[in-house]
Amino acid sequence: MLGLFSAKASHPLADTREAKRMLGELPAQDPALAIDAASAWLESLPATGEIRPERRFDLILQIDETLLPQTRRLCRDYLSAKRVVRAQEFRQWQLNRRYWGELVVAYEDVMARYLEGEKGAEGVKSHFPLLCARLLHAYSGRMKWDQFRYGPVDPQVWVAAGGTYLAALQARVQHKSVRLYGAGSETTVEAEYLRLLVMEASSMGNLLPGEIEIAERVIAHVLPQFSLTDQVRPENVYWVDIQKALRPTRLARLPEITDGLRFFSTRSALDALTSLQERISATGNLPPEINFGGQYSAQVALPVVKHLMNCWAPKPPMRDHARRRVKSRMVVISGLAAVYQRLAGLPIPEGGAGEAWVVEDVSQGGIGAHVPLIGQDWLRVGCLLGMQPEGGTNWLVGVVRRFARESESIGIVGIETLAKSPQSYVADSGGLRTEIVVLDPLAVGGDVRVVLPDMAWEEHTPLLIIRETGGFRLQPVVLEETASGFALGRYQVHSLL
Repeated sequence: MLGLFSAKASHPLADTREAKRMLGELPAQDPALAIDAASAWLESLPATGEIRPERRFDLILQIDETLLPQTRRLCRDYLSAKRVVRAQEFRQWQLNRRYWGELVVAYEDVMARYLEGEKGAEGVKSHFPLLCARLLHAYSGRMKWDQFRYGPVDPQVWVAAGGTYLAALQARVQHKSVRLYGAGSETTVEAEYLRLLVMEASSMGNLLPGEIEIAERVIAHVLPQFSLTDQVRPENVYWVDIQKALRPTRLARLPEITDGLRFFSTRSALDALTSLQERISATGNLPPEINFGGQYSAQVALPVVKHLMNCWAPKPPMRDHARRRVKSRMVVISGLAAVYQRLAGLPIPEGGAGEAWVVEDVSQGGIGAHVPLIGQDWLRVGCLLGMQPEGGTNWLVGVVRRFARESESIGIVGIETLAKSPQSYVADSGGLRTEIVVLDPLAVGGDVRVVLPDMAWEEHTPLLIIRETGGFRLQPVVLEETASGFALGRYQVHSLL
C-alpha cells in the first residue's frame, strides 16, 4: 500500500482538493478499512518533503479528528467480542495499535520539524499547545492498546512524553487550555501528560481489557484532581523524571535530585474515588456524568474503582503472605475442562500435556512465574490454571491475577493459588450433568468454593453430588467471581441422607 506514496510520485494529500475528497470519504467507510487507510497515510507523511510543516500538521489534525469515532467504535467492538477467534482478535489489536503508533510518529515528526526551525514551521507556533496535547494523547492511546495485551511498553515512551511536556514547559504553555477535539472538553498539556503517568501507575496488568477501558474512563473523570510539582511534599505519592526512560514510581524514598524530577499526589483523586465508590455502592448505578464508553454494570465497574483506590493509596496494600524467591519449574494447563480432566484422571487429549513455566517466587497464597509466549495466545488476566510443581504429584488450582509482557516471547504472571487439594466431581444441576471442581474439603454444615462453567451458576439451583455411600447437596450462597470461561461460587454443604 505504501507504494502509492513513493518519493517519486506526488503525495495524494499534497493536493488540497484531493486531500479534502479523501478525508471526506473516511466517515462512510467500514471503520477497519478507514483505520487501515489512515494508518498508511500517516506512515507516508514523514517520508515526504513536499508538504510544508504547517500544512502537514493540519492534515494530521484532520485525520485524527475524522477517525476518532471509528477508533472508539473499533475499541468497543474489540472489547465486546465474546467468541472471536484468537487470530482475528490479534488482527483487530494490530490494526488499532498500528494506527495509534503511526499517529504518534506523525505528530513527533511535526514536533521535530518545528523545534528544529524548519522553513515553513513557524505557522505551527500558535498551535503548539494543541500539538503537544495531541501528541501526548496519542501516546496514551498507543499505551492503552499495549496494555490490552499487557505490554511490553517501550521505556523510551517516557523520554519522548517527558520531552514533549518539557518543550511545553519551556514555552510556558503547559497550563494553557486547549480543546483536544472539536466537540470535546478542554484540557492542557500537563493534564495529558498526567493522564499517561496515572495510567501507568494504575497497575493495568491486574485488569481485564474491558476493565482497563473502565479504568481509563474513571481516570479521565478525576484527572483534574492531579497536578505535577517539582517540590518535595509529604503528600507526594509518585515521582517521575521527565528526562529519563523511567516509568512513574512510588515514592518509597527520595530519588536522586535532578532538574527533571517531578512529583504528583493522589490525595484529591483518592477522595473523589472514595465518593464515587460510596455512591455506586449506595445506588447500585453508575453516575451518568462519567462516560464509560459502553454499557457496564455497577457490579463490573465497582471492582475497578476499588483497584484504582488501592493503586493510589498513600501506602500500597500489604501482601497477605511473604514471598520466597525460588527457581523451579511447573507444568501448567489452562481452562476448567482441562483441570477437571486432570483431577478426574481422564485420558489427556492430544496437545493437552501442558506447558513448562519457570517459578520465580512463591508464597502461601500465590506464585510468580516467567512464561514462554511463543505459540500460545490464551494467556490473560482471569485465566483458570491447573499447576503441578516440579517433583510433585498433586495439582494446584489458581487464577492469573497479573500479567505483563517482558518481551514478545516472555511474560511475567502473578497467580493466586485457590486450592492445593482440589477435587473433581460430576454434579447434577437441575437435571443437567455438570463437571465441577471443588476447592475445599466437603464437610456437612460448612461452606465450599466450587468452580463450574460460567453459564452453569444458578442462584436457586443446588448442585447434587451423588455417591454410592450417599452424597451432598450444595446450596448456592453467593457468586464470588466470573472470569474466562468459569464461575466461582460459594455453596453450603448439606447431606443427601
